[in-house]
Amino acid sequence: MAQHQKSTVVITGASSGVGLQAARAFSQMGQWHVVMACRNLSKAEEAAKSLGMQPDTYTLMHIDLASLESVRQFVKEFRASGNSLDALVCNAAIYMPLIKEPLRSPEGYELSVATNHLGHFLLCNLLLEDLKNSPSPEPRLVILGTVTHNPKELGGKIPPRPDLGDLQGFEAGFQEPITMIDGKKFEPVKAYKDSKVCNVLTMRELHRRYHESHGITFSSLYPGCVATTALFRNHYPLFQKIFPLFQKYITGGFVTEEEAGDRVAEVVTDPAYSQSGAYWSWGNRQKKNGKSFVQEVSNEASDDDKAERMWELSAKLVGLA
Repeated sequence: MAQHQKSTVVITGASSGVGLQAARAFSQMGQWHVVMACRNLSKAEEAAKSLGMQPDTYTLMHIDLASLESVRQFVKEFRASGNSLDALVCNAAIYMPLIKEPLRSPEGYELSVATNHLGHFLLCNLLLEDLKNSPSPEPRLVILGTVTHNPKELGGKIPPRPDLGDLQGFEAGFQEPITMIDGKKFEPVKAYKDSKVCNVLTMRELHRRYHESHGITFSSLYPGCVATTALFRNHYPLFQKIFPLFQKYITGGFVTEEEAGDRVAEVVTDPAYSQSGAYWSWGNRQKKNGKSFVQEVSNEASDDDKAERMWELSAKLVGLA
């Protein structure tokens, strides 16, 4: 029963990479209990053990963000655990740059927008009440961002650039043959970037709608380029070898998974990050001073009208409207 004395954080996609390292960082703090919300529980269990995480510091719970049914089931099970919810970290993401044909979620939506955006969108909305009722003076909801969403930054200048168009894909409910948010032809890399723009829009819209009434701090962060993570497991083997070296020695953007995990935990726990609606970054020349700052988001990710429409259309697609 001891875990009820601790604050509880839910982290999606915590079986590898940044999510796993964030879970490790929380478990070492002592005052947090981590709910590792993952698709593959045995993999998550092995990963937690391999990092020496103490069994009483975490709980494994199943979630498959591509499935709206699974997200609802997770929320039910989490509530049944009787724990308060003090922080939610939306970290899970899939990136499948090499697929030629789109994959679809159980509801028929293109898989990267379903997993990275719609699943998290539903999860955030369902858990808002739980966060609002947290005994913590300042509950937080953090959605991971990426430099690739933002053409204003070096890492965001590489084509294809994200573009949500007029949200035609949302309008059409992603019905065959439509896969992309802008209704155009399928491009797997762009699908990932588009979904991450939606993540930032979701964070900003959550802030606009609920920060004052619910007392929750909403933010995003780009923890630096974690070039070694499993996010790239579906990329060419050569890319997997060269990309970390490029980030380390050419752009200076490289951070280890451990460092990135620590940064996520920091944004959730440190009073320095209490600004709601902010997008935190450590920039690309990481090593100069290693300090975070509030980064400007892309033009598209700061479009309030688009944020509001994306919210309404997403709510319809996940059955909230």
